[in-house]
Amino acid sequence: MDRLDARLDVISFARAARRAHTRLCDRLTIARLLATAALLACAPAMAQIYVGSSGADSAVVLSNFQTTDTPVLLVDDPAARAKPAPSVVDKPARAAQSTTLQLPAAPAELKRLVADVAAEVQISPNLLHAVIAAESAYNPRALSPKGAVGLMQLMPATAARFGAQDPYVARQNVRAGASYLKWLMARFRDDMELVLAAYNAGEQAVLKAGNRIPPYPETQAYVPRVLGYLRCASSASCAPT
Repeated sequence: MDRLDARLDVISFARAARRAHTRLCDRLTIARLLATAALLACAPAMAQIYVGSSGADSAVVLSNFQTTDTPVLLVDDPAARAKPAPSVVDKPARAAQSTTLQLPAAPAELKRLVADVAAEVQISPNLLHAVIAAESAYNPRALSPKGAVGLMQLMPATAARFGAQDPYVARQNVRAGASYLKWLMARFRDDMELVLAAYNAGEQAVLKAGNRIPPYPETQAYVPRVLGYLRCASSASCAPT
Protein backbone atom coordinates (compact mmCIF):
# COMPACT_ATOMS: atom_id res chain seq x y z
CA MET A 1 0.00 0.00 0.00
CA ASP A 2 2.86 2.37 0.85
CA ARG A 3 4.41 1.70 -2.57
CA LEU A 4 1.10 2.47 -4.31
CA ASP A 5 0.75 5.72 -2.37
CA ALA A 6 4.32 6.66 -3.30
CA ARG A 7 3.67 6.00 -6.99
CA LEU A 8 0.52 8.12 -6.87
CA ASP A 9 2.48 10.90 -5.18
CA VAL A 10 5.12 10.76 -7.93
CA ILE A 11 2.48 10.86 -10.68
CA SER A 12 0.71 13.79 -9.02
CA PHE A 13 4.01 15.63 -8.65
CA ALA A 14 4.88 15.02 -12.34
CA ARG A 15 1.52 16.34 -13.48
CA ALA A 16 1.85 19.41 -11.28
CA ALA A 17 5.36 20.00 -12.61
CA ARG A 18 4.12 19.82 -16.22
CA ARG A 19 1.34 22.31 -15.48
CA ALA A 20 3.80 24.66 -13.79
CA HIS A 21 6.21 24.37 -16.73
CA THR A 22 3.40 25.11 -19.20
CA ARG A 23 2.31 28.16 -17.21
CA LEU A 24 5.89 29.36 -17.00
CA CYS A 25 6.42 28.93 -20.75
CA ASP A 26 3.18 30.77 -21.44
CA ARG A 27 4.25 33.62 -19.19
CA LEU A 28 7.68 33.80 -20.76
CA THR A 29 6.12 33.82 -24.22
CA ILE A 30 3.72 36.59 -23.25
CA ALA A 31 6.56 38.56 -21.67
CA ARG A 32 8.65 38.21 -24.81
CA LEU A 33 5.76 39.36 -26.99
CA LEU A 34 4.97 42.32 -24.76
CA ALA A 35 8.61 43.36 -24.66
CA THR A 36 8.87 43.09 -28.43
CA ALA A 37 5.65 45.03 -28.86
CA ALA A 38 6.94 47.79 -26.58
CA LEU A 39 10.13 48.09 -28.57
CA LEU A 40 8.22 48.16 -31.83
CA ALA A 41 5.78 50.75 -30.53
CA CYS A 42 8.71 53.05 -29.71
CA ALA A 43 10.21 52.72 -33.17
CA PRO A 44 10.05 55.87 -35.32
CA ALA A 45 8.59 54.00 -38.30
CA MET A 46 5.49 52.27 -37.00
CA ALA A 47 3.91 49.36 -38.87
CA GLN A 48 1.38 46.62 -38.34
CA ILE A 49 3.05 43.57 -36.76
CA TYR A 50 1.68 40.04 -36.95
CA VAL A 51 2.69 37.11 -34.72
CA GLY A 52 2.53 33.34 -34.84
CA SER A 53 4.51 30.24 -33.94
CA SER A 54 6.56 27.88 -36.03
CA GLY A 55 8.36 24.58 -35.62
CA ALA A 56 8.23 21.82 -33.05
CA ASP A 57 9.48 24.18 -30.33
CA SER A 58 6.70 26.69 -31.10
CA ALA A 59 9.20 29.47 -31.72
CA VAL A 60 7.63 32.93 -31.88
CA VAL A 61 7.54 34.42 -35.40
CA LEU A 62 7.00 38.14 -36.06
CA SER A 63 6.29 39.76 -39.42
CA ASN A 64 4.93 42.97 -40.88
CA PHE A 65 2.86 40.80 -43.27
CA GLN A 66 -0.07 38.56 -42.36
CA THR A 67 0.76 35.00 -43.47
CA THR A 68 -0.19 31.47 -42.46
CA ASP A 69 2.79 31.48 -40.06
CA THR A 70 1.86 34.89 -38.57
CA PRO A 71 -1.95 35.12 -38.58
CA VAL A 72 -2.52 37.21 -35.41
CA LEU A 73 -2.28 41.02 -35.35
CA LEU A 74 0.02 41.94 -32.44
CA VAL A 75 0.70 45.65 -33.00
CA ASP A 76 -1.80 47.74 -34.92
CA ASP A 77 -1.02 50.93 -36.83
CA PRO A 78 -4.12 53.05 -37.47
CA ALA A 79 -2.16 55.09 -40.00
CA ALA A 80 -1.43 51.95 -42.03
CA ARG A 81 -5.11 51.02 -42.05
CA ALA A 82 -6.16 54.55 -42.98
CA LYS A 83 -3.59 54.89 -45.74
CA PRO A 84 -5.28 54.43 -49.12
CA ALA A 85 -4.10 51.54 -51.23
CA PRO A 86 -1.68 52.58 -53.97
CA SER A 87 -3.01 52.50 -57.50
CA VAL A 88 -1.34 51.83 -60.81
CA VAL A 89 -1.90 55.46 -61.79
CA ASP A 90 -0.65 57.42 -58.78
CA LYS A 91 2.46 55.43 -57.73
CA PRO A 92 5.80 55.12 -59.45
CA ALA A 93 5.91 52.14 -61.79
CA ARG A 94 7.91 49.20 -60.50
CA ALA A 95 7.55 47.04 -63.59
CA ALA A 96 8.84 47.82 -67.05
CA GLN A 97 6.85 50.60 -68.68
CA SER A 98 3.86 49.06 -70.41
CA THR A 99 2.13 50.24 -73.56
CA THR A 100 -1.34 49.52 -74.88
CA LEU A 101 -1.46 46.09 -76.50
CA GLN A 102 -4.13 45.01 -78.95
CA LEU A 103 -6.35 42.31 -77.50
CA PRO A 104 -6.87 39.21 -79.61
CA ALA A 105 -10.42 38.68 -80.82
CA ALA A 106 -12.50 36.65 -78.38
CA PRO A 107 -15.27 34.25 -79.48
CA ALA A 108 -18.74 35.55 -78.70
CA GLU A 109 -19.47 32.69 -76.29
CA LEU A 110 -16.32 33.45 -74.29
CA LYS A 111 -17.25 37.13 -74.10
CA ARG A 112 -20.60 36.15 -72.61
CA LEU A 113 -18.89 33.72 -70.25
CA VAL A 114 -16.42 36.37 -69.02
CA ALA A 115 -19.25 38.86 -68.51
CA ASP A 116 -21.27 36.30 -66.52
CA VAL A 117 -18.35 35.27 -64.31
CA ALA A 118 -17.26 38.89 -63.75
CA ALA A 119 -20.75 39.77 -62.52
CA GLU A 120 -20.88 36.66 -60.32
CA VAL A 121 -17.44 37.21 -58.71
CA GLN A 122 -17.78 41.02 -58.78
CA ILE A 123 -14.56 41.70 -60.62
CA SER A 124 -13.77 43.75 -63.72
CA PRO A 125 -14.42 41.84 -66.97
CA ASN A 126 -11.67 43.95 -68.55
CA LEU A 127 -9.17 42.49 -66.09
CA LEU A 128 -10.33 38.95 -66.90
CA HIS A 129 -9.96 39.62 -70.63
CA ALA A 130 -6.46 41.04 -70.10
CA VAL A 131 -5.31 38.03 -68.07
CA ILE A 132 -6.88 35.51 -70.47
CA ALA A 133 -5.26 37.27 -73.44
CA ALA A 134 -1.83 37.08 -71.82
CA GLU A 135 -2.25 33.56 -70.46
CA SER A 136 -3.88 31.61 -73.28
CA ALA A 137 -5.02 33.99 -76.06
CA TYR A 138 -8.54 32.56 -75.48
CA ASN A 139 -7.50 28.93 -76.01
CA PRO A 140 -9.46 26.80 -73.49
CA ARG A 141 -7.23 23.78 -74.22
CA ALA A 142 -3.97 25.62 -73.55
CA LEU A 143 -1.42 23.66 -71.49
CA SER A 144 1.89 25.16 -70.37
CA PRO A 145 5.15 23.20 -69.96
CA LYS A 146 4.75 23.70 -66.19
CA GLY A 147 1.27 22.17 -66.18
CA ALA A 148 -0.91 25.30 -66.11
CA VAL A 149 -4.26 24.59 -67.74
CA GLY A 150 -6.98 26.35 -69.70
CA LEU A 151 -8.05 29.91 -70.41
CA MET A 152 -6.53 31.39 -67.26
CA GLN A 153 -3.66 28.89 -67.05
CA LEU A 154 -4.40 27.54 -63.60
CA MET A 155 -2.01 25.18 -61.87
CA PRO A 156 -3.88 22.11 -60.57
CA ALA A 157 -3.47 23.15 -56.92
CA THR A 158 -4.82 26.65 -57.61
CA ALA A 159 -7.72 25.26 -59.64
CA ALA A 160 -8.68 22.94 -56.77
CA ARG A 161 -8.18 25.71 -54.20
CA PHE A 162 -10.77 27.89 -55.94
CA GLY A 163 -13.27 25.21 -56.84
CA ALA A 164 -12.46 24.11 -60.40
CA GLN A 165 -12.94 20.34 -60.52
CA ASP A 166 -12.05 20.23 -64.22
CA PRO A 167 -9.94 23.27 -65.26
CA TYR A 168 -10.44 22.39 -68.92
CA VAL A 169 -14.12 23.34 -68.55
CA ALA A 170 -14.11 27.00 -69.56
CA ARG A 171 -16.63 28.24 -66.99
CA GLN A 172 -14.95 26.45 -64.10
CA ASN A 173 -11.54 27.71 -65.21
CA VAL A 174 -12.59 31.35 -65.56
CA ARG A 175 -14.55 31.32 -62.30
CA ALA A 176 -11.61 29.87 -60.38
CA GLY A 177 -9.16 32.30 -62.01
CA ALA A 178 -11.46 35.24 -61.31
CA SER A 179 -11.87 34.12 -57.68
CA TYR A 180 -8.09 33.90 -57.32
CA LEU A 181 -7.65 37.41 -58.75
CA LYS A 182 -10.35 38.70 -56.40
CA TRP A 183 -8.56 37.10 -53.44
CA LEU A 184 -5.23 38.60 -54.53
CA MET A 185 -6.82 42.05 -54.87
CA ALA A 186 -7.97 41.86 -51.26
CA ARG A 187 -4.59 40.48 -50.14
CA PHE A 188 -2.55 43.21 -51.89
CA ARG A 189 -5.03 46.08 -51.41
CA ASP A 190 -5.87 46.46 -55.11
CA ASP A 191 -2.23 47.11 -56.07
CA MET A 192 -2.62 45.81 -59.60
CA GLU A 193 1.09 45.29 -60.25
CA LEU A 194 1.41 43.09 -57.15
CA VAL A 195 -1.84 41.29 -57.94
CA LEU A 196 -0.61 40.36 -61.40
CA ALA A 197 2.86 39.47 -60.14
CA ALA A 198 1.30 37.16 -57.55
CA TYR A 199 -0.99 35.60 -60.16
CA ASN A 200 2.08 34.78 -62.25
CA ALA A 201 4.66 33.87 -59.60
CA GLY A 202 2.52 33.12 -56.53
CA GLU A 203 1.67 35.32 -53.56
CA GLN A 204 4.53 33.93 -51.47
CA ALA A 205 7.05 35.08 -54.09
CA VAL A 206 5.69 38.63 -53.83
CA LEU A 207 5.82 38.52 -50.03
CA LYS A 208 9.39 37.20 -50.05
CA ALA A 209 10.35 40.04 -52.41
CA GLY A 210 9.16 42.53 -49.78
CA ASN A 211 5.80 43.29 -51.42
CA ARG A 212 7.49 44.02 -54.71
CA ILE A 213 7.47 42.35 -58.11
CA PRO A 214 9.80 39.34 -57.80
CA PRO A 215 13.02 39.56 -59.83
CA TYR A 216 11.99 36.82 -62.25
CA PRO A 217 12.33 37.75 -65.96
CA GLU A 218 9.03 36.04 -66.78
CA THR A 219 7.13 37.95 -64.08
CA GLN A 220 8.87 41.24 -64.90
CA ALA A 221 7.67 40.86 -68.50
CA TYR A 222 4.24 39.47 -67.59
CA VAL A 223 3.03 42.39 -65.47
CA PRO A 224 3.40 45.16 -68.10
CA ARG A 225 2.02 42.83 -70.77
CA VAL A 226 -1.22 42.26 -68.86
CA LEU A 227 -1.43 45.98 -68.03
CA GLY A 228 -1.06 46.72 -71.74
CA TYR A 229 -3.97 44.39 -72.54
CA LEU A 230 -5.94 45.94 -69.67
CA ARG A 231 -5.52 49.42 -71.16
CA CYS A 232 -6.83 48.11 -74.47
CA ALA A 233 -9.77 46.31 -72.83
CA SER A 234 -10.68 49.55 -71.04
CA SER A 235 -10.59 51.61 -74.24
CA ALA A 236 -13.55 51.56 -76.62
CA SER A 237 -11.25 52.49 -79.52
CA CYS A 238 -8.90 49.56 -78.89
CA ALA A 239 -10.88 46.61 -77.60
CA PRO A 240 -12.05 44.26 -80.38
CA THR A 241 -15.78 44.24 -81.03
